[in-house]
Amino acid sequence: MEETKAPEVINQFTGEKWYYTDIVKDHFFHPRNLLWEKPARDDEFDAHGMVGSPACGDMMEMWMKINPENERIKELKWKTFGCASAIAATSMYSEMLTENEGMTMADALKVKPQDVMRRLGGLPNRKIHCSVLADKAFQKTANDYFRKTGQNQRIVIEGARVVDPRLNITDKDIEEAVLEGAQTLEEVQKKLKVGVGASEEVKTDVESLIRFYAEKYYG
Repeated sequence: MEETKAPEVINQFTGEKWYYTDIVKDHFFHPRNLLWEKPARDDEFDAHGMVGSPACGDMMEMWMKINPENERIKELKWKTFGCASAIAATSMYSEMLTENEGMTMADALKVKPQDVMRRLGGLPNRKIHCSVLADKAFQKTANDYFRKTGQNQRIVIEGARVVDPRLNITDKDIEEAVLEGAQTLEEVQKKLKVGVGASEEVKTDVESLIRFYAEKYYG
């Protein structure tokens, strides 16, 4: 981590201080592996994935070339409709997966958002959710590659599970709340009202999910 510096951004409404390292700024102003124009041909890359939507906020699109002999990632290009943190995190993510002749697919799928944040020197807590875009887009791209190569057993499908049936709150809702900064049951309840007046079984389930996602994204 770099030495603590004076805050470069202070939210005028909350007073929250946001710090950006020189590494984050470098990857924002000089993003690696950014694809300015979409591929002219569908067969230009081996796999493609997209998450999010520009209509509702952040979006990430990703393209990948693979060495078929050893499944090393030769190229990982991306394009995003997102904030500075999303751009910097994805730039670093793409660099990590393609440096030193490229990671294998197996190793690349083990890279976590906190690994990217360590290489960036950290991100403000409120911006950690931005680093997850690349992770989710790569999983979609990897799934596309597995489908095209007949490796269906390696495809990972994320499905939502209802946690609180009274409010139809799912595990994905809990995940989003944690990504937005909620770290305790009380903080998640302020956002979602999940588990309020519910059975102890529901509360225990919610607390377990909070711990799981907090560990996954914050380490």
